[in-house]
Amino acid sequence: MMTDTTPTKTIAESRESLILGLYMALAGYAVLAGIPVISTAWSNLLGFTEEQVGRVAGADLGGLAAGAVLAALFVAKANRRQIVLVAIAIAAVANVACAFYQDYMTTLILRFIAGVGSGLFTGVAVATLGARSNPAKAFNYLLFSFAFVQAGEMYVLPRLPMTTIYFVFAATYLITVPLLRWLPERPPETVLSEETDEGDSSVAVSPAIPKSVPWLFLIAMALTYVNIGAYWTYIELASARAGLDAEWVSSVLVWVSLFGLIGCLVATVISDRVGMGKPLLLTLLLHAFVVYLLVNDIDPPRFLISVYAFNFLWIFIDVYQMGSVASVCKTGRFATLMPAAQGIGQIIGPNIAASLLAAGHGYSSVFLLCALASLAAFVVYFIAYLLLRGLPSDVVAGAKSIGAKAIGMRA
Repeated sequence: MMTDTTPTKTIAESRESLILGLYMALAGYAVLAGIPVISTAWSNLLGFTEEQVGRVAGADLGGLAAGAVLAALFVAKANRRQIVLVAIAIAAVANVACAFYQDYMTTLILRFIAGVGSGLFTGVAVATLGARSNPAKAFNYLLFSFAFVQAGEMYVLPRLPMTTIYFVFAATYLITVPLLRWLPERPPETVLSEETDEGDSSVAVSPAIPKSVPWLFLIAMALTYVNIGAYWTYIELASARAGLDAEWVSSVLVWVSLFGLIGCLVATVISDRVGMGKPLLLTLLLHAFVVYLLVNDIDPPRFLISVYAFNFLWIFIDVYQMGSVASVCKTGRFATLMPAAQGIGQIIGPNIAASLLAAGHGYSSVFLLCALASLAAFVVYFIAYLLLRGLPSDVVAGAKSIGAKAIGMRA
């Protein structure tokens, strides 16, 4: 048995595995990263209404959630390379089909299918990163890289026709095929399951930690992405409706994405010094405030403040959310569910926003929805941290960031 598992663990900790996991996660999150300009392309190039744009975005990102749930079901036992090959086939075929069938209903269905492939693909990637010996560091690399990818998409995608955009997305998956030898076929935690009596998610969390805590973290993550999904889908269309110059907005979005790099670095420094609990709670309150700025009016100063602060704080939140899940989970199983939680938020956010716009409530209602979602996430996280407050920090895997030390409370 030892000869079967040792190579897997070695591959799982290799630099090549890290690089491939990062690339796969970035490719899987590509639609999320570029959704403002993709939404504008759907509107300007394909003639979709504002409501239809929200429905299509919700279908795409909701498919991501469905695929990630499927990945979570199979990733612990099935051959991960085979899962990825299935994901690549689904995502690549659906994206190519989108280039040839561009009516609204067909696009809606195909984007959901493409999202499922993306979710399977991303779920394996995040599980690979989450099962490393230092998952928080791997997720920091991911978020740091995400800012570059996001900036690149904001600059390049508006210059491409819709058909080419779909082909680019398909190509990002196909590139992975010859690199799959770097992907561990089996998860490292299979070794752990052989040493315990249980093979389900109950062994993934220390017995001292309430079992509800990782689930509360995932619920709060979904609520956070209701905010992110609605705001990021409609921010460029909202600025156009407000009469802001389109070229100026496009350039701002590029620089905003690069500004996220600073957020990642600052968040890491803060978490190393004071933990993740208090900074995360404060960041969620600030996130609610910066989206609420656009409720009453969208003018250049408000737009600049809101979009720069939004992206800066978004990276903050992701660093703390991913780090929190990784800290309470020993095996990476809950990490596999993070794309699902994000995707659920992203199907709910754009769809509610689309319904609000269809009902004639305008973009003010969309940004109010975003603020309320961030406040709801704050409440859920606060409850989770209260459940952890009496625990010594050493009961949490990697744990100085969670529990009593994280929220600055004494047991």
